[in-house]
Amino acid sequence: MSAPEPGGRLRAYWQFLLAVLYFFVARSLAHHAAIGFAGEQWEPLVEQAFLAFLLLMGYAALGFWLNRQLYPVSTQGLPRRPGWTREVGLGLAAGWGLALVCVLLLALGGGIAISISTRASAWGWLVADAAFFALAALGEEIAFRGYGFQRFVESVGPIGATIGFAAYYAIVQSQVPGSSRASIMVFVALSLLLSAAYLRTRAIWLGWGLNFAWKASRALLFGLAVNGVNSHSPVIQGDAMGPFWLTGGGFGMEGSWVTFILLIAAVPVVFRITRELDFKYNAPVIVPGGIPVDLDAAARAQHEAAMGTAEPADPALIQIGPVAPAPPLPVRPKEPADGQAFDLQ
Repeated sequence: MSAPEPGGRLRAYWQFLLAVLYFFVARSLAHHAAIGFAGEQWEPLVEQAFLAFLLLMGYAALGFWLNRQLYPVSTQGLPRRPGWTREVGLGLAAGWGLALVCVLLLALGGGIAISISTRASAWGWLVADAAFFALAALGEEIAFRGYGFQRFVESVGPIGATIGFAAYYAIVQSQVPGSSRASIMVFVALSLLLSAAYLRTRAIWLGWGLNFAWKASRALLFGLAVNGVNSHSPVIQGDAMGPFWLTGGGFGMEGSWVTFILLIAAVPVVFRITRELDFKYNAPVIVPGGIPVDLDAAARAQHEAAMGTAEPADPALIQIGPVAPAPPLPVRPKEPADGQAFDLQ
């Protein structure tokens, strides 16, 4: 966990607003660049590549210029730290599991009509569609969990930033044709889930993998619609059958209330799988305070104050004389035996 940057919350807030403004500018530039550089078939992939590049470089420039970040690309959520590939793998597993649960509910609640294309050229386009989802997920993570999100966290705190960006993400995604109230709530829940993944790991690796697997697995492996588009997979085409609250209709699982419940239920799962990462990257920063103290000098001064600084006097010489001999012990006279007399003369 990094230490708070100087400048205050107000400065962080206007930097967040600048990041939001840049997002819309970059999205417009990427759209027009894709039209000019690519044909109709390649336009979505090229647009996502341009958008991811513009967001990454633009936010890196803002971080370097406004916040004096020495490594602005790493700081905005892409650190090349040990174990980053494992974090991506955790996200892929979580996103795949979430998509699989949705597909199983669809199969049990109604059914999925699947048709498979055997054309060889379809497999080449499948790789291109996988790259599209990878770039789209990366662009979303940079835009909604990168520099702007970090500035908003600095301004209003992690809880406020998570809720605020959930509303922001839902507003942006609500412009997609065919969106509904259910889809807006699904986008809110998905944003909460991905923001929790970032805050627990202080990186977008896990969120990137989760976002990619959640969308790409449904589109490429089961042929289901994603955000109202059901033509992402040239190999598999799927048609979900069942009630609207389960399937989301033509909009896909993003328009289903079941998806909203599943995404909310996935939040504690993300907390569980990121327990070690949270402990590793969210340890509190110990900021030194006060003034340096020389403990040895302080102890010496205290001792001198108590004992005085004068040198002790030399000890006096003591003369040790010879030991006088002890006087002889008195001899006790012998007592006379019976019948014996002493001559007293």
